[in-house]
Amino acid sequence: MFENLSDKLNAVFKKLKGHGKLTDKNIEEGLREVRMALLEADVHYSVVKRFISDIKERSLGQEVMSSLTPGQQVVKIVNEELTDLMGGMIEELNLSGSVPVSVMLVGLQGSGKTTTAGKLSVFLRKKGRKPYLVPADVYRPAAIDQLNKLGQQLSVPVFPSSPNMDPVQICQDARTTAHQTGCDTVLIDTAGRLHIDDVLMEELRRIKAAVNPADILLVADAMTGQDAVNIAKSFNDTLDIGGVVLTKMDGDARGGAALSIRSITDKPIKFIGVGEKLSDLEAFHPDRMSSRILGMGDVLTIIEKAQAVVDEKKAAELEKKLRKNAFTLEDFRDQMMQVRKMGSMSELIKMIPGMGKIKQLKNMEVDEKELVKIEAIINSMTPQERRHHTLIKGSRRKRIAKGSGTSVQDINKLLKNYTQVMKMIKKLNQGGMRGMGMPPF
Repeated sequence: MFENLSDKLNAVFKKLKGHGKLTDKNIEEGLREVRMALLEADVHYSVVKRFISDIKERSLGQEVMSSLTPGQQVVKIVNEELTDLMGGMIEELNLSGSVPVSVMLVGLQGSGKTTTAGKLSVFLRKKGRKPYLVPADVYRPAAIDQLNKLGQQLSVPVFPSSPNMDPVQICQDARTTAHQTGCDTVLIDTAGRLHIDDVLMEELRRIKAAVNPADILLVADAMTGQDAVNIAKSFNDTLDIGGVVLTKMDGDARGGAALSIRSITDKPIKFIGVGEKLSDLEAFHPDRMSSRILGMGDVLTIIEKAQAVVDEKKAAELEKKLRKNAFTLEDFRDQMMQVRKMGSMSELIKMIPGMGKIKQLKNMEVDEKELVKIEAIINSMTPQERRHHTLIKGSRRKRIAKGSGTSVQDINKLLKNYTQVMKMIKKLNQGGMRGMGMPPF
């Protein structure tokens, strides 16, 4: 999403770092380009004006002028101000109050409320909560059907709503049912409209008064740019929302909504949708997003993703195997599957500090189909072949290729890559392999 903005900001910083000493003139020139980059990214003009003013004040002060590396100091200031612009620190979902607590999801039609309700139930279940889904959009039977299907897919209970029921009554009855079934968090998927209208807002006010939600989340499509900010302001003026969920943050929008919403509404972005899978909902960390925008990577998010999928017992067993040079094709497959669970390889690469600035990697798209092919090849081997790859000669390679729907050349390529990994592991062991929990690929 922020690629264009990242490119332009990094070009400005490169120029500033090229100056041995910063002056009023080159700082002014640099900030002029930063201003243009932000406006082109669809950031609200009043937000840009205040943002540039704050950076200018700090950049022209002693904080920068006495620095040994003034260019780097300006980058540090922009990073800090960008973090503050987006809220400064993570704002968690409010789940305080008597059980079951209610969370309302509001927004325009098509913003992704129903899918977000499903994603949020996955997120909450990982935190030990017991969610209960409530379809309160009686005007669109398809929305009720969609939430029921999501509930079945996730094994999350769903209130049996129907189009002839009153939305307020649905929400009240759902809380009672949730309490009776032992659920502690009621997620209410409210009705949307194609545009904001008085009827929609009045219904939402009635639901709010009836269930007294612990939190109200506005679900907004990040692809709509400044419209998302205007929508957030309108909903906030009427309902006093608790925060925002920005969907489609994995798209090619310019990112202005993410950078403007907090300043305009004084309400935080709490979650971002980063993909189509039901696990693709992340808590919003302003500091990490700022680092991503400035091309500094996001190591903490990678660590969190790894912790969510890595089995510690298996990791310890793997480390022993690595130390003994006993890393088999079976282990190779299992580790690859764990890495895939963390998300798109292309996105993970971008989170590694400095990787976003390498031209060869910048627009690199990892072909996930190749990973599926490798998995199929290894699955087509016998257990003995997976443990002893040297057994795989001509006739065996033909059999494996046929069984996996691939070619002998594909088998040769995999075995060659695996052999190279084994050589690398052997060298690392000879040089001392300290605390290594995952293979180097």
